Amino acid sequence: MQEAGLEARAFTSAEDFLNSGMLRETGCLITDIRMPGMSGLELQRTLNARGLLIPTIFITAHGDAEMRLQAMRAGALEFLAKPFNDETLLNTIRGALEI
Repeated sequence: MQEAGLEARAFTSAEDFLNSGMLRETGCLITDIRMPGMSGLELQRTLNARGLLIPTIFITAHGDAEMRLQAMRAGALEFLAKPFNDETLLNTIRGALEI
């Protein structure tokens, strides 16, 4: 991310992100579907319920068509299966930041 000129922050969990005080400053969120504690889909639902429509990119090694559909219907920008192309991720992030 830094090599591409993008600022990034990492959080140990969805809960840490929700408690970070950075929700309104977040231009794009990259999250996995499966994480300890709250899942990526639960994080997306929580953000949506709070009225925080952050462009979200899901990455997963465990996704299926139903998960993808659920994420996209809830407003996800992209749903990338691991392994994914770095350039695809960077282009998706750049697009999210232009919204």
